[in-house]
Amino acid sequence: MTDETAAHEPDTDRHPTVSNDAKSDEAGTPSSGVAPRNTPTDPDTEFDWRGWLLVAAVVLAFLVVPGILYVLPAAQGAIASLGLGLRHTYLVLPLVPAFVLGIIAVWSAVRSRSR
Repeated sequence: MTDETAAHEPDTDRHPTVSNDAKSDEAGTPSSGVAPRNTPTDPDTEFDWRGWLLVAAVVLAFLVVPGILYVLPAAQGAIASLGLGLRHTYLVLPLVPAFVLGIIAVWSAVRSRSR
């Protein structure tokens, strides 16, 4: 190997250097006026009903359903009146928050793609 050839030279055409005027300005958007796709337009967005919906689904999944499963053996009479056995209830009850969280995830993904 001679001094004229290098084992690895980075490709300078693929990663051009960014000048100071092309970097982002104070608002966090590039000075060319084009905002990055995945950044919110207003950094001070409030926690609206969508956030509370997600909080309710997480509370349902991690607190309510496990609490119901904990007291389930004591409530066998009420469960039997619904036509479910104890085994079926243990299988079906965790599906409720799973479906709720799945629906919220799909809704959130579709909503973020439509923006």
